[in-house]
Amino acid sequence: MTTQAVVYTVVHQPRRLKLPAQPIPTGASVEDMVRCIFDERMNEAYFRQVATKSYYPATERFLRMVRTTDFKLAIGFSISFLRQAEQWDPTLLALFKELVAEPNVELIGVEPYHNFLCLLDMPTFVNRMRWMREELARIFGKEPTITDTTEMCMSASVYDALDKAGFQGAVMDGREWVMGWREPTHLYHYDGNLRLFTRHLKLSDDVGYRFSNRSWPSYPLYADTYANWVRDTGGDFTFLAWDFETFGEHHWADTGIFDFLEALPSEFQRRGVRFSLPSEALAEHRDHASQLPLPIFPTTWAGSGGMEFFLGNKAQQAIFQLMTHCYSVAQLTGKADLVDLALWLLQSDNLHLIQWFGTGGGSEAEVSAYFTPREWWGLGPDNIIVEQQRVYQNALRAMENFLPSRRTKGERKRTPKRDARELVTMGIEQRY
Repeated sequence: MTTQAVVYTVVHQPRRLKLPAQPIPTGASVEDMVRCIFDERMNEAYFRQVATKSYYPATERFLRMVRTTDFKLAIGFSISFLRQAEQWDPTLLALFKELVAEPNVELIGVEPYHNFLCLLDMPTFVNRMRWMREELARIFGKEPTITDTTEMCMSASVYDALDKAGFQGAVMDGREWVMGWREPTHLYHYDGNLRLFTRHLKLSDDVGYRFSNRSWPSYPLYADTYANWVRDTGGDFTFLAWDFETFGEHHWADTGIFDFLEALPSEFQRRGVRFSLPSEALAEHRDHASQLPLPIFPTTWAGSGGMEFFLGNKAQQAIFQLMTHCYSVAQLTGKADLVDLALWLLQSDNLHLIQWFGTGGGSEAEVSAYFTPREWWGLGPDNIIVEQQRVYQNALRAMENFLPSRRTKGERKRTPKRDARELVTMGIEQRY
């Protein structure tokens, strides 16, 4: 019987690409490239839509819960989301700051741009995660000691990187193919000081994915039933984790999701289940954490739990190759603003939203298609893939114009010192 629950939610919005691909003029500045590549008008429209349906009502409820009950919440934010909030809705950002400031709320780290840099450049990934920690401390006044990655991406090497970055704990999905005979209701470690929280897959997805599914045998799900399930899991604690958008966006208000959420504290209390922050659970269970062998190939919380959700079809594999080319060329230029652009282009969302290609349907394809911008579907499925690849090809060609061999001798002498300092402040290691 479990008497302790840890609740975590993550807030993220992607920086969506502009399709059809826009040509990038010869000699374009980095700022001009950015305007050609990203559809900020679309991004703002989706941001405001989700803010109305989810961010405002859910945050107000979480605030009420942590102030009036024994509920405790861990919350993470991608820098991708925070940059949009700073630009388009400072009032919402202020509300999130108010939530994070509460003593019963813990700030969790997240890969800043929600990308897969950890698959390409581990030293820079370490630096970026350190930079993210400092940036979140600047924004919220709290410094995270426990971190998420992108899509809960975890492997032996990612574990080592986060350990080196100085985090005390990290989160991952409790997939059976990783856990083996182990239960996700304990604290784990690999071979370092970093401790691992393993998300309870079934109980988390019962809310995250199945809550409003009328064909689900357990529909409708009530808070008392859910509290019984959590109590009956056994182990030291149950780690529940959801996208923040679960509340109001993935499951609309008329599904009863907000009523369900607000009923949880009292139902958990009736069953003797207490809420804890991750740092509290870490302090309590750290000394008897068990070893968990981690795979070389990363696990995630998407799809069936591996990288195949992001790299499983030819279209995704082609985009990932283009991502790596853009990142490599940007590094060769030594220009901090181009490296930053390449990091944006590495966002996992650009792989997630084309998982449906060539699959023939299924539940995973439905999830992927849900996140594909509706404005794109007028192009047709095949042209979505063609135009997305063209965005990366155009970016790559434009980046090549900044290579030292294509600059004048004077430019080559002036640029490196300035950009080297910029790279360091962004958590990017200068290589060339």
